[in-house]
Amino acid sequence: MTDIVERPQGAAAVGVHATDEAQKRLKRRYASEWRFRAYGLSAIVISIVALAVLLTSIVSQGYTAFTATTMTLTVTVDPALADPAGKANPDDLRAGDYQGIARAGLRTYFPDLKERNELRALYSLLSNGASDAIRDQVMANPALIGQKITVRVPVASDYDMYAKGHTAKTPKGGEARLSPQQIAWFETLKADGKIQRSFNLWFLTNGDSRQPELAGVGGAIVGSLLTLAITLAIAFPLGVMAAVYLEEFAPKNRWTDLIEVNINNLAAVPSIVFGLLGLAVFLNVFGLPRSAPVVGGVVLALMSLPIIIIASRASLRAVPPSIRQAALGLGASRVQVVTHHVLPLAMPGILTGTILSMAHALGETAPLLMIGMVAFIVDIPSGATQAATVLPVQIYLWADSPERGFVEKTSAAIMVLLAFLLAMNAIAIILRKKFERKW
Repeated sequence: MTDIVERPQGAAAVGVHATDEAQKRLKRRYASEWRFRAYGLSAIVISIVALAVLLTSIVSQGYTAFTATTMTLTVTVDPALADPAGKANPDDLRAGDYQGIARAGLRTYFPDLKERNELRALYSLLSNGASDAIRDQVMANPALIGQKITVRVPVASDYDMYAKGHTAKTPKGGEARLSPQQIAWFETLKADGKIQRSFNLWFLTNGDSRQPELAGVGGAIVGSLLTLAITLAIAFPLGVMAAVYLEEFAPKNRWTDLIEVNINNLAAVPSIVFGLLGLAVFLNVFGLPRSAPVVGGVVLALMSLPIIIIASRASLRAVPPSIRQAALGLGASRVQVVTHHVLPLAMPGILTGTILSMAHALGETAPLLMIGMVAFIVDIPSGATQAATVLPVQIYLWADSPERGFVEKTSAAIMVLLAFLLAMNAIAIILRKKFERKW
């Protein structure tokens, strides 16, 4: 009878049968695996730290833009300045010297100032928006002419920066923008309760302005929404229809292979090339209005179309073939199979790809610069054919401005843009979770 010798198992087996060289190789393999995991974890940590530093820098510089420094000003609406003709005509009222009325009201707080240089320095406290605030009240109620009224007006950008704790020097360390006397006047008004800090509604409702304290992203937000609406209206139906045809109906031959290759190549074309296309075709050939959302929407639609087609085809391809076979087995036509079964099941992925492509289009600047959307736009557009700008271009314009007030406005506009992108990505995630089907 042959004796059966039981072999050692696990670590004992390694110790018995493995040579020293094999044990060294095993240790090196474990060490290599540990290093690989450490490299991956380090990359994630570095990415998170870099993102945190970036967001901290943006928020720390831009959060103050969401508050505004205002001054309570009591003025007498002088008829000689507000309505020289005395007819209360809206055109005459609109052309009144309301800045002179505001300055006269400010002088009443410091009646001892007589010198021209001192008065000029004192008047620098007022923003150009002070005259607008007085004019709006007078035009809404002409009966105020000749009476004393109290209005809250914005202060100039340098004083706004001082009130928010920013340095009184220029961003590049130049001469101080406020003299000690100007700071003393401002502190006197603040001690008297004439200076307030409140939510800066102007930043979200105003258009662009040469004065940082009056500049806002309202026009850029409306322009971005109009541009994205046109982009979605063009790119989504065309992209989905093209993807359905190529994936479900098109024969597999050299022509469809050529089309697929060109679609993949178009997805990798630099965005500025689409801007050149829009400049050469839509503006110079068709004569569409320059700097209008309709042109920007068409250009961004052409840029987004390949991405939507690729994402839609991937979603259609992910639908199990058994769905198609079961529908065909029950007598459904090819069109019914696609419209009743395949397309609804693929719609979550299609919508996700579309929204992500819209988010990508929202952040594009180069193609819009080529079609003239870099113009200085003060009024908020009311239609797709009016001149407008978008958030990325507005950020580009403010980043090139030397005033300290535009530094915080640039960071705040980036925060608004990031909020739009986060909202669009959140919508994509919600749609995927809501309509996702598992087999």
